[in-house]
Amino acid sequence: MDNPLIDISDTSNSKKLLSTEFKWDAILNFIQNTPGSHLRKIKKELNISMGTVQYQLNRLEKHGIITSSKRGFYRYYFPVAIKGFDKDILEILAHETLSQIILFVIEQKEPTQSEIVKEVGISHASINWHMQRLIALNIIEEFKDGRYKKYRIIGNQERWINMLAFMKNYYPSLWNKWSSRITEFFL
Repeated sequence: MDNPLIDISDTSNSKKLLSTEFKWDAILNFIQNTPGSHLRKIKKELNISMGTVQYQLNRLEKHGIITSSKRGFYRYYFPVAIKGFDKDILEILAHETLSQIILFVIEQKEPTQSEIVKEVGISHASINWHMQRLIALNIIEEFKDGRYKKYRIIGNQERWINMLAFMKNYYPSLWNKWSSRITEFFL
């Protein structure tokens, strides 16, 4: 990247420019390979300082190369080509607890909140908070069955097959864990 304000004949400025552009490329490649990652994950995986990661993410977003969305305490980063439901799914798959909840709901078809609490191993309040996020994203719906709250996946098989394709491409370790457990859902 040419910057008219930097004298590249000066070796110290030349090294800084190369280092800056290397970090730009490293962060961009990371986001393209693992869309839906958040700031701390990018920092940890690339071993780059927090300030540098923030600076480069800002630059990438200002240049229209990536986009971000904020949910709760996290800001998630994506290549600009990923939009809508795909973006929501990748954001969720990046979060271990949410992906664990979705997998359990797919497997059990219509579990109660207590069954989800038992499976995931966190409090009712935490499960309720996560379920409200999934409901707001139109991924899961809540319904009453007598005195119990139950949950089920929303959407047709094509929607979920697309989600699995994204998972296989961007989260292969998660795909390996899920693939053998969810085959009944699609039969």
